[in-house]
Amino acid sequence: MGRSEPRPAPVAESQASRPEPVPEASEAPPESGPAPAQLPQDRSQAILEAAKQIGALLKRAGHPFALAGSVAVYAHGGSRYLQHDADFAILPDDAEAVAATLREAGLAVRVPPEDWLIKTTCHGQNVDIIFSLAHQPVTREMLDRAHVLPVDSVLMPVLSPTDLIQSLISAFSEHYCDFGSVLPVARAVREKVDWDAVRAACGAEPMPAAFLFLLERLNVIDAIDAREGRP
Repeated sequence: MGRSEPRPAPVAESQASRPEPVPEASEAPPESGPAPAQLPQDRSQAILEAAKQIGALLKRAGHPFALAGSVAVYAHGGSRYLQHDADFAILPDDAEAVAATLREAGLAVRVPPEDWLIKTTCHGQNVDIIFSLAHQPVTREMLDRAHVLPVDSVLMPVLSPTDLIQSLISAFSEHYCDFGSVLPVARAVREKVDWDAVRAACGAEPMPAAFLFLLERLNVIDAIDAREGRP
């Protein structure tokens, strides 16, 4: 009886050679990413919505106030790209009454360690209710100078460009000196600002004076020497 030849071992089929299963016509490929309803809301629009709601609350309650910060810059014609939060200026004596109005509307009010503002959250965005700007209390005269402007279709008082720029520049010190964040604001509202009033209010301080000099060198504002005809 002859010897039989050994059978060759079966060759394993490689994974790459296997055809991919074809989905049936009724099967839809799984979607990647969140559903449209879960997509993140535009941050700038969320800040605007928060500013509109808080502004409407303060108006209905009759509290004197003015919109401040980046949303105020937007109202005066600046960039719509808003980053941080919505800011409102109120009188120091009205802080408790404003806090009560916010609580009545169902908004939680937080009192931070800083003694110049209270905070709340609206549409998921932080809202600062400020009664001292650059270490100076908000005054009735400042609020009277506010311009009533549309903020994304809602009319409300907005800090005047001069008061807005002055509050930003006056905050510069050795510990905080972010010229880069204020420079585009100055460019956006330069034609609306009383720069002589800004110089008189804070131009004697080193950091504000340095920023004003930078604006002169960048031809954002006129230098005093040039206006006086000095070489």
